[in-house]
Amino acid sequence: MLSVVVPCFNEAETLVRLHDRITAEVAAAGETCELIYVDDGSSDDTLAILRKLAANDDRVRYVAFSRNFGKEAAMYAGLRHAVGDAVVIMDADLQHPPELISQLVAMWHTGIDQVVARRNRAGDPATRTFLSKAFYRLVNRWIEVRLVDGAGDFRLISRPVVDAILAMPEYNRFSKAMFAWVGFDVAYIEYQNVSRQGGATSWTFPKLVNYAMDGLLSFNNRPLRLAIYLGLFMSSIAVAYMLWIIGVSVVSGVDSPGYTTLLTAIVGLGGLQMIVVGVIGEYVGRIYYEVKRRPHFLLKEAHLPRAAMTEEREAWPVLNPLPSQRQSSEVVDPTA
Repeated sequence: MLSVVVPCFNEAETLVRLHDRITAEVAAAGETCELIYVDDGSSDDTLAILRKLAANDDRVRYVAFSRNFGKEAAMYAGLRHAVGDAVVIMDADLQHPPELISQLVAMWHTGIDQVVARRNRAGDPATRTFLSKAFYRLVNRWIEVRLVDGAGDFRLISRPVVDAILAMPEYNRFSKAMFAWVGFDVAYIEYQNVSRQGGATSWTFPKLVNYAMDGLLSFNNRPLRLAIYLGLFMSSIAVAYMLWIIGVSVVSGVDSPGYTTLLTAIVGLGGLQMIVVGVIGEYVGRIYYEVKRRPHFLLKEAHLPRAAMTEEREAWPVLNPLPSQRQSSEVVDPTA
């Protein structure tokens, strides 16, 4: 069976069209499926539409968060509740063409564990293309795994890959790197860049910057080592400058006035110290969130098999465990 996981945030304009296209494509591929929609605290009619889809299609499952926890949490929730032999992850804004599902499935049947849909950047603004390429060049120099430009969350992953991802319970999640870190056989399918079909993107520039920071800090400790190297470098410069001043004084017998030099050194070293403290603080903050062991998300509503709802209730308030294989198709109202 194939599971399709779709994180949703204010996607009321596209959900019905997306659902129709997914079901048509899965039927054409000859696969049985379940569709798992994750409402990430939407403020529009997304949840109401999901209720209607679930009432009319017994393949539909959905969970609704109590607030917006972010796309990473939504993907994690979808994977936790997926029971298929393979899982397709895709966005709800129709920028990930459902028509690629049959190609993903076909390559999976050849034994590939991760089939990644990689979009080209045709039609992207030049500034965005430049920044994206710069990000990938930078992050690939810093982290221990390699990220491929254009390869996002739109992919098919086999059950072993799903289980490997779910075995990584960290709170600060950067799925692109996690998919690369677990390994397995990977193949790529390139597709044409598609514009958003409805609604407005929630990815503002500050969010993109924070996402880039997550990519740089989540999978390595090199910024901390860089701080050490910078400290050693600045100390070496200070010692060399001190020796130069002493040498000038000994040779010429004239003391060099150092007010400007002293002020420049204080300002420069103060800025360097702030950067180093900021890097350390970022890592300490991440440790702080990890050790609190809060759940990745909270549900206010769900349309799931009864066994899955039982697991959700038993999991609270500890960190959500891995789901067992579920056989029952009966659904339950969580408020009952």
